[in-house]
Amino acid sequence: MKLEISDNGFKIFYKNYPFLYHSIQNPLVKVGMSKGKYRMRMAEFKIREHVKKEIVLINFKIISHSDSIIKILFSNKDIKLELTIQKKMNQLELNFSTKNKEINRFWINIVANNKEAIFGCGEQYSELNLRGKEVPLFVEEQGVGRGDPPCTGDWYTTYYPQPTFISSNNYFCHVVTTYYSKFNFTNSYSHQLYVWEVPKTIIIGKFETLIETVSHLSELLGRQPSLVDWAYEGIWLGVQGGKKAVEKAIETCEKYDIQLSGVWCQDWEGINMTCQGKQLFWNWEYDEELYPDLPTYIRELNKKGIKFLGYINPYLNNRSPLYKEAKDKGFLLKTGNNEILYDDSTPENCFAILDLSNPEAFDWIKSVVISNMINIGLDGYMCDYGEYTPLNINPYSGMDPEAFHNLYPVLWAKANYEALKESNTLDKVTFFNRSGYTHSSRYVPIMWAGDQLVTWSIHDGIASVIPAGLSLGLCGIGYFHFDIGGFHSLMGQQRTKEIFLRWTELAAFSIIMRSHEGIKPWDNWQYDSDEETLQHLSKMVKIHGKLKPYFKEYSKIYQEQGLPIMRPCFLHYEDPLLYDLKYQFLLGRDLLMAPVIKPQQKEWKVYLPQDNWVHIWSGKECSKGWITIPATIGQPPVFYRTNSKFKKLFENLREL
Repeated sequence: MKLEISDNGFKIFYKNYPFLYHSIQNPLVKVGMSKGKYRMRMAEFKIREHVKKEIVLINFKIISHSDSIIKILFSNKDIKLELTIQKKMNQLELNFSTKNKEINRFWINIVANNKEAIFGCGEQYSELNLRGKEVPLFVEEQGVGRGDPPCTGDWYTTYYPQPTFISSNNYFCHVVTTYYSKFNFTNSYSHQLYVWEVPKTIIIGKFETLIETVSHLSELLGRQPSLVDWAYEGIWLGVQGGKKAVEKAIETCEKYDIQLSGVWCQDWEGINMTCQGKQLFWNWEYDEELYPDLPTYIRELNKKGIKFLGYINPYLNNRSPLYKEAKDKGFLLKTGNNEILYDDSTPENCFAILDLSNPEAFDWIKSVVISNMINIGLDGYMCDYGEYTPLNINPYSGMDPEAFHNLYPVLWAKANYEALKESNTLDKVTFFNRSGYTHSSRYVPIMWAGDQLVTWSIHDGIASVIPAGLSLGLCGIGYFHFDIGGFHSLMGQQRTKEIFLRWTELAAFSIIMRSHEGIKPWDNWQYDSDEETLQHLSKMVKIHGKLKPYFKEYSKIYQEQGLPIMRPCFLHYEDPLLYDLKYQFLLGRDLLMAPVIKPQQKEWKVYLPQDNWVHIWSGKECSKGWITIPATIGQPPVFYRTNSKFKKLFENLREL
């Protein structure tokens, strides 16, 4: 670390990179006072503020400095902010403190250059390279359509934001905060980070390569628990309707030779029909009418090699028995007026929210998971929601609601992780989440992309899960998947046969294959809607199963090095053109896929980075550059590296 002092400012270098710069004309930091306004409907937030005062901290005093620690005091009249910069292991820590308690806004400028690309900020569905963008970071519903079509949400709305970015200049920057933040990457020469508190710490890691950068960031954030072994095999088939529906699905899979890893029955706890469609009755006990003697039935399925997966979220329907128990014990979130908070945005599904800041409520929901789910034999479950925590609340812990909101999905993931750990089932049972924030990766075995449209929408359909998985992969998540076919079919939109087949192709080359009937199953094309679809699914599931040794190899690499299985191509190839190619990816080191994300396509254009490639279906050898290849249904654009040790495995996929 090096400090260069000039007449009116300073520069700070770390590993010979100029991260921080201060002058009268370009001050490093400013602070302010403000009050935010939050308006929420169905976890879509409108956030506004009126900044009462901004104070630019022009004056500075170097208190002390050495190669390992620098202390600087910034000031403007009676407002003072102390910055301590110190090297710790492979990182640079910036620690801030102020005695001015009224200060609740903070801006800092990180040195940038105009050739730099920026990635990360959690799960981003519309963009991969965030250069030129201003990115709000707040847990909420991703939105429906997100502008394509314009229903709800925006290009930046996400279930899983994270105050972390990665630079093509081989460094990461992570802000330790759970408050609302906004990262501005629009300026050519600085990245402005805006936080609704004075963060205690900002962490910077600078390395020789992006591979090292991602690896060390993953170590900081925490890596996901290892996948259960059965997760790699076959499809997790989404089935609703009870035991008879499950048996019918199993018979269909047997008839068409579809390898069935598990049945995912999200209605295990009962159905709740609403104006939105077929939803669930949020009471975490099995429905004896739909699934009579479920524990025995699960044991029967397990003997056939079929797992049974269910569903849970941190909310309770106000007509449910568990709601009454939680209410009596004081485990539900309350408003500032000390009244139980209800969400009745869907009239037929009025629900209350568990207060996970209450240690007793946290332990209670763990006990519910253990006794009502794990102990009856569930092999896994969707661990849904976490975004619906409003700001007009009074958490048991006394935590500021503005800080509690982004923390909530982390606590939700942690509660479920601890339930598995305490029941000694981490190697047998799994769950998958959609919402998250910093350190969710420590607890969530599998992330899923959430509720996409069942259409070709660029911002909210099949295309959107690709940048979502890539951005999350750079931010610590190694295990990512999505609903085959999408979920939402609002505004009269319907899932077609063609898009279902294309979703299935993409899923075959993903770590998990899991289907979803959608919010309106009767309106949408399903896996068994015709014989051709069943045959296509059978082939794609076989391909996925054959890839298990490859998936396990790269799962091990993720556990050891923090490198995600789904990777952007630029992680291994220094080619600036790759920074903006957000709809193709590497699966591990040796496979490259460019999924077909538009209808009625017989060919597809792919960019191959510098390497020796083989088209997996034709065996044609290819080299660097743009290539147009056949992309009929059943043969998605996939290539493998010529020198891969899995070459024989890839060649054998042609025979399926």
